[in-house]
Amino acid sequence: MTKTRVEPASVAHRPRVVETVVSAFRDDPAFRWFFRDPAVFDRHATAFAGYLFDGRVGAGTVWVADAGSAVSMWDAPGGWTDVPLDLPRGVRDRLDRYSRIVHRLLPATDHWYLGVLATHPEHAGRRLGRAVMTPGVRHAAAVGLPAYLETANPVNVGVYVRSGWTVAAETSVDDLPVWVMCR
Repeated sequence: MTKTRVEPASVAHRPRVVETVVSAFRDDPAFRWFFRDPAVFDRHATAFAGYLFDGRVGAGTVWVADAGSAVSMWDAPGGWTDVPLDLPRGVRDRLDRYSRIVHRLLPATDHWYLGVLATHPEHAGRRLGRAVMTPGVRHAAAVGLPAYLETANPVNVGVYVRSGWTVAAETSVDDLPVWVMCR
């Protein structure tokens, strides 16, 4: 069995990371809610995935497994860099609405936040997601902080519970159910 290589991401990983995120989230309920027009789904999801990567990579809180076959993008306290997001107004409004509703359920105190965990579908089932999630979990634990994430995919709730997460809150954004989880 080949050992999974997990490493901090660099700007050079961006194309593969973006491809992985878009492929992994193609049928995700939140991405389908954000990017409703199937004719431009790939373009909008690609811009958003790049935005999420660009805002975190400089902080050193993005890890990749097997050169980008899986990725975790974390926010440490104060770790986000504001970068431009080039999406139409309606899409940005949905993203802002989702963020306002969900993020008010996160603690006001310092914590680590797992913003994205994605495994390219071609590499699913190899436990790469768990491997690439581990560095962020360890960093949070090392400084005595909780870690949080949210998911709009009910299947993911069970996956995260089996990885040591617990449901901390539930909400919905319009008709989209969302679970906030803590570790």
